[in-house]
Amino acid sequence: MLFPLSAQKYRKSLSRLNSFMWFKALTLSALTLVATFPPTASDAACPGMQGLISKGSYAVADTSGKIVAGCNLDQALVPASIIKVATVLTAMQVLGPDYRFNTGFYQDQAGNLYIRGFGDPSLVSEEISLIAARLKALGMHSVATLYVDDSAFALEGPVPGQAISDNPYDAPVGALAVNFNSIAVFKDKKGNIASAEAQTPTLPLMHELAGQRPAGRVRLNICCDGADGRERSARYAGELFRGLFQQTGINVNKLGGKKPTPADAQLLYMHAGSRNLSEISAALMHSSSNFIANLIFLQMGAQRKGYPATWAKARAVLREELTILLGPAMADSIRVSEGSGLSRESRVNARTMLTLLQRFRPYRAVLRQQNGIARKSGTLTGVYNLAGYLSNGRAYVIMLNQPKNTRDSVLARLQQNYGQ
Repeated sequence: MLFPLSAQKYRKSLSRLNSFMWFKALTLSALTLVATFPPTASDAACPGMQGLISKGSYAVADTSGKIVAGCNLDQALVPASIIKVATVLTAMQVLGPDYRFNTGFYQDQAGNLYIRGFGDPSLVSEEISLIAARLKALGMHSVATLYVDDSAFALEGPVPGQAISDNPYDAPVGALAVNFNSIAVFKDKKGNIASAEAQTPTLPLMHELAGQRPAGRVRLNICCDGADGRERSARYAGELFRGLFQQTGINVNKLGGKKPTPADAQLLYMHAGSRNLSEISAALMHSSSNFIANLIFLQMGAQRKGYPATWAKARAVLREELTILLGPAMADSIRVSEGSGLSRESRVNARTMLTLLQRFRPYRAVLRQQNGIARKSGTLTGVYNLAGYLSNGRAYVIMLNQPKNTRDSVLARLQQNYGQ
C-alpha cells in the first residue's frame, strides 16, 4: 500500500461511527417491539443473584476452560451483540488476522471507470482520497462515466433483524458501501445544507435526505426513508467517489449508476484496505458496529463458497467453522441469522459462549477494557448481555433476556467472587 492511512486518521474516521453508538440503547426501545419473556420451568434460581436474574444465565470458566460457576448453563437465549465474538473468531480462522479487503478499479476503451466492490467496511472518505491520489499517480485525469459494480453481493434480503429507522446501526450493507452507509449533514436555519464533515464533500444525496429535516447537525442511515438498500448504497458510493476524485484533480463527467464490470475492461488498480482484519475487528468490537460485523460475516461466506456473497453462504461457513472449533454437538446449540446480533432469531447458551471465549483468547485484545475487565456487550429491548474476561483472565458470560437491566450488578458480583 503506497498511501497507508495513519492510525490517527483511521481512528478519527471511526470516531464518527463511535459517536452515534452511545444513543443506541436509548433509541432502540422506540424502534423495536418490546419483547416479553414469560417465566419458564428452566428458570432455576441463580445462587447469589437474587433480585438480579429473573430470566437468564451466567457462567464463569477458568483459563483452562473449566466451568467454576454458573446458572442455567444450557438455556438458549437471544445473544444480541455478544454473538460478534463468534463472528470475529470464525473470521480469524477463515480469512486470517492479516486479511485485507479489496476494491477493484477497471477502465474500458471509452474511458469509463468501473469500481468493483468486495464489501470493504473501511471505505471512509479518507481512504477514498488515498485511492484517488493513487489513480492520479497512475495517470488517470478524467473519467467519461463512473459506474458502481456491486455484483459481488447477491443478498436474499436486508440484514435479518434490521429496522427501518434513521439510526446508523440500522444501515444496510453492500458490496461497495462507503462511510458505514451513514451520512453526516448540517442544515442551517436558512435551510442551507452541507456536509457535516470536513473530509466529505457535500453530495446531492445529502440535500435529498436532509431537505425536510429541522436545522441542526445529524448523522443518518442512508436508507432512513425506507429506500432500497442496494440502490441507495450504490448511489452514495458513486457520488462520494466522484466528489473526492474531482477534489484530487480527476474530472468525472457523469455517474452511470450500477453496472457490472465488462469482461474486456482493464484492471487499473486493485486497492488493498489500509487496515487488516485484526485492526478492523478491534474497531468493530469497540463500536459494536453491526455494519462491519455483517460485512465480515458475508466475506467469510464468499471466500469459502465463492462470489457472489449471500446470507446462506455466510451461515454455512460459520456453521462449518464452529463445528471444527466446538464440535458438532455444541455447534448445534448455536443459531445465527446474521453476524451482528441484530436478529432476535439467533440463539446461544452460556456453556457454548464460554467455549467460544476459550477459543477466542488469542484475540481478546480486540475487546474493550473497562476497569481491567474485557467486555463485549449485547443490547436489544429486553436483552442485556455481557461476555469477556474478568481481571484475572477467567472467561465470563451474562445473558439476561428480561425487562430489567442488571448486567453490571451481576458482573460486579462475578468479579468480586471469581475475578480476584
